Amino acid sequence: MTHSPFTLHEQAMTHPDTGALTLGLLPPFEVSLNNQQSDVRGALSALLAGLGPLALDVEEAGTVELVMAEALNNIVEHAYADRRRKEAIHIRCKQLRDGLHLRIVDRGMAMPDGKTPIGMAQNIDVDAIDMPEGGFGWFLIQDLAKDIRYQRVGHTNQLDLRLAVALHAEG
Repeated sequence: MTHSPFTLHEQAMTHPDTGALTLGLLPPFEVSLNNQQSDVRGALSALLAGLGPLALDVEEAGTVELVMAEALNNIVEHAYADRRRKEAIHIRCKQLRDGLHLRIVDRGMAMPDGKTPIGMAQNIDVDAIDMPEGGFGWFLIQDLAKDIRYQRVGHTNQLDLRLAVALHAEG
């Protein structure tokens, strides 16, 4: 049996503002992965599998996958200068009436100036040679996600965001 670089488990979670146990159709769960680029794809698959009970449509699933891929790739690429040392990245997921709430926790380097990048749209109406190499990720995250909040807590980064998906499933 091979060891998986990511894990998925359900957990009880409380609402960040009220402290009440979160209730809904989807039990809260967590996906963990190592800070290696090769682990991101498997973690995204595990996250989408965990969201299976929500029966997301193709557009909703694509939004979740795109936002989380951009966030995780940025963490792996920028927060960890020493990629030889394996560190866990944790994704906590819960469903509330206003959508899917995600928290990504890592122990990498803090965001510059303690804030998320501005995420401006890039000009792509240029020759391929002049195409910007980066800058698309944070624009996409900020365009597709709501209530984005970053904070450094001790030696950890916490990125919270909400995706307005699975709203059809509320009771």
